[in-house]
Amino acid sequence: MRIVHVCPRFHPDVGGVETHVYEVSKRLTKHFDVDVLTTDPRGIYPSFEEIDGITVRRFKSIAPSNAYYFSIDLYRFLKKESSNYDIVHAHNYHAFPALFAAMTKGRNKLVFTPHYHGKGHSPIRDFLHRPYKVLGNVIFEKADTVICVSKFERNLILKNFKIDLSKLFIIPNGVNLDEFKKIEKQKDENIKIILYVGRIEKYKGLDYIVKALSYLPGNFILEIVGKGSYKSKIVKLARNLNVVNRIRFYQDLSRDELIEKYAKANVLVLLSEYEAYGLVVAEALACKTPCIVANTSALSEWIDNRNVFGVNYPIDVNMLAKLIIKTSEVEVKDIDLPTWDYAVDKLIDVYLKLN
Repeated sequence: MRIVHVCPRFHPDVGGVETHVYEVSKRLTKHFDVDVLTTDPRGIYPSFEEIDGITVRRFKSIAPSNAYYFSIDLYRFLKKESSNYDIVHAHNYHAFPALFAAMTKGRNKLVFTPHYHGKGHSPIRDFLHRPYKVLGNVIFEKADTVICVSKFERNLILKNFKIDLSKLFIIPNGVNLDEFKKIEKQKDENIKIILYVGRIEKYKGLDYIVKALSYLPGNFILEIVGKGSYKSKIVKLARNLNVVNRIRFYQDLSRDELIEKYAKANVLVLLSEYEAYGLVVAEALACKTPCIVANTSALSEWIDNRNVFGVNYPIDVNMLAKLIIKTSEVEVKDIDLPTWDYAVDKLIDVYLKLN
């Protein structure tokens, strides 16, 4: 069976969708011929290469503010080659490659993993998100199977699109536990590290963490791993609150460097208004780092009040600060995380039923 995954970006780029497609694809190579079609708006990667047994093709694209990933070359390739694959597996409702995979569907079966959270990442993109829904419907209509990564995502899709429930499956993201086997929890008794990992956008709620920092003792510092359009406003806010010297920014870290950040942190905080899954929560827990999340979207499914604690919107910053202090002392225990091996086993079942 020939499988091709279509996604906006791919390894070594870092992100939730990028990690998902990479971890799934490299395991599928043990069973099938696997290609990945993706875009490279910066033109920094080879247009054709093999990574861990995966044949990767990259196409030039237009991606203003790291969005949309519009590639006419990718569209042309799919139009010519789609029927030569048994399954075209498209990822990410919020960018054009998945739409192109639907528009060019031929004899192949189409599997769609939307990673859908219902909104754009900025006011402008949120505005454009509404007319795009007309095009987005095409993907769901053409898809033979839609795979959601959480109950929240499934319910949101059912609410926003007319889709047959029988086409929907839930297969959660996984964790590569081998990456974390030799990790030992590292603590510096002199400082407490609050960790944030993700895009720096307003909807992520990072401003609340910065505000909470001003309520915390001086030995608490905030490490931010990521980049995005909201960074300048976060820096301005930190300066106004006189906490900028307690914040450290990192971006484009290697996988090993990111895991080290998880391991050294006392608490991970993610206050997104909407997430389809929350992969960074799983990875933090794999490093025995307790978490605080917003009681919203798929993040609510992580809250157990033992290892993961929730806060409600509107967020009370003073209460958040107190919860950070409390959670930073928690020892993570009794966690049962889904693995990528489990996810791929379930995915193979879906593929085989389609063929």
